[in-house]
Amino acid sequence: MRLTAKLQSLVLMLAASVLLSGCGSFSGMFAKTEDPQKMAVEGLYRRAKDALQGGNYAEAIKLYETLESRFPYGVQSQQAILDTAYAQYKLGERAQAIAAADRFIKLYPNHENVDYAYYVKGLANFIEDLGLLSIFASQDLSERDQKSAREAYVTFKTLAEKFPQSRYNADSLLRMRYLVNALSQNESHIARYYYNRGAYQAAINRAQSCITNYPNTPANEEALRIMVQSYKAIGNAQLAADTERIYKATFARASNASDSPWWKFW
Repeated sequence: MRLTAKLQSLVLMLAASVLLSGCGSFSGMFAKTEDPQKMAVEGLYRRAKDALQGGNYAEAIKLYETLESRFPYGVQSQQAILDTAYAQYKLGERAQAIAAADRFIKLYPNHENVDYAYYVKGLANFIEDLGLLSIFASQDLSERDQKSAREAYVTFKTLAEKFPQSRYNADSLLRMRYLVNALSQNESHIARYYYNRGAYQAAINRAQSCITNYPNTPANEEALRIMVQSYKAIGNAQLAADTERIYKATFARASNASDSPWWKFW
């Protein structure tokens, strides 16, 4: 009986010891899943993400900014910068979106999602409401802010060159092509503006800029036509004839040519 009591006592002591030693492991596990700060970060990020995905961009921005200010380190705070840039872009806050994207690029140049930062920056400069969606508008991008168009082109070009395997590469290349055409068209618009006001030499110079800086773009046709008209207006028959010969050899117009903007697809 005495031996059995001792064995029972030893078993109980060992069991207590195991339970006590296990408390550290269990408490550590619970601390890992129920750590107040971690729960706060994840909860705040989840709320911000839900707002973003629900299209409540202003609310998402507020929550992301709160997350960044309270928990500036960690994966969620990094993603918060990217998501903030996107939300600001969707709200039309172009300058803020570009600043957020630039901040991410500067802080995390080797981040696996840094290509997305370049992409959002490019989109913010692209002015999408007058970009590919402007097929429904009477005014095209070439008549608007060219500084943004140039900056968008440079950003998309950087993305394409630095991240050739990026999922955003194909769309960036398409937008680059569109932007080059828009910039070329802008030059021809300005050349036509000068021509209509009798500034024929200025019109010639701008038309030549269109052809030299943006070769093989649709606007080259209009640029050559303006040059022919301008040379005739200043009485330079030889250059007018030479330019007209180049124009006819390069651009044989179809008789049913459309008057729609050059960038329309249908």
